[in-house]
Amino acid sequence: MTTEQIAKRLVELCGKGEYEQAQKELYADDAVSIEMEGSTGLGNAKGLPAIFEKGHQFNAMVEAVHGSSVSEPVIAGNWFSVAMTLDATMKGRGRVNMREIGVYAVRNGKITREQFFYDVG
Repeated sequence: MTTEQIAKRLVELCGKGEYEQAQKELYADDAVSIEMEGSTGLGNAKGLPAIFEKGHQFNAMVEAVHGSSVSEPVIAGNWFSVAMTLDATMKGRGRVNMREIGVYAVRNGKITREQFFYDVG
């Protein structure tokens, strides 16, 4: 798959809330997932099993999802980015409206790196 095809498929699956399916289908086995420095969240992950576990841990913190969105991708060579939002009630934190930019690297037809940018604090 080309970077554009991967980007569009990621947007399609994430738009339906099918994040783990997107990872299974589009990510390299040794992909890395990087969070913002200073984040008190789940931290970084290396390899698909660790990325799946990171997703499971996040899902365990969510009490209810009220809405989400994923923008169309912006593509540049082997890289693309999307803006994502999540309106959710988090266990012990109440309702939050999360906004982030995800930047993805593609090599040999698979996502090898994802990095998220958002306000910490």
